[in-house]
Amino acid sequence: MTNKSLCVYCGSSPGKNEIYRAEARKLGKLLAVNKIDLIYGGASIGVMGAVADSVLENGGSAFGVIPRDLEAREVAHHGLTRLFITNSMHERKALMANLCDGFVALPGGFGTYEELFEAITWSQLQMHRKPIYVVNINGYFNPFIKMVDYGVEEGFIQQNYLTLFKVVDSVEALIEDFIG
Repeated sequence: MTNKSLCVYCGSSPGKNEIYRAEARKLGKLLAVNKIDLIYGGASIGVMGAVADSVLENGGSAFGVIPRDLEAREVAHHGLTRLFITNSMHERKALMANLCDGFVALPGGFGTYEELFEAITWSQLQMHRKPIYVVNINGYFNPFIKMVDYGVEEGFIQQNYLTLFKVVDSVEALIEDFIG
């Protein structure tokens, strides 16, 4: 990998609304056109598959990272630029973080939230200085934003830590901010 890269956290499920996969495909195209490598969870299905397929269809590079025990369950994408198979989820997340220049959360489930919070926590602990983006497609992350704001109100999250991540309303805004 010689290009800049973004680690995209998102669902292996498609979600109920087609807008999630459509925006993932749009992001994939923007990544490829802007020569930004995709680092992601390695699945061929759901929002994950949509972003990876779009990157590849548009001539970009997609690098998947998947634990051996999830390879079959999440239907690993074997058409990627490279698929890394790890021994554990911890190895997966560490490798994804090491390979990327920034983090992005698209809609997803518990895993997406967990990975997003870990990236934010690692930034808070100064384990990295990489940008973190939350793409609020269709208002999906509104409850997340409300929860974090409540954490600030209740004194569990310092106000200055809200600068550790950026909430954007579109994949275009994400790319524009990332490439500066």
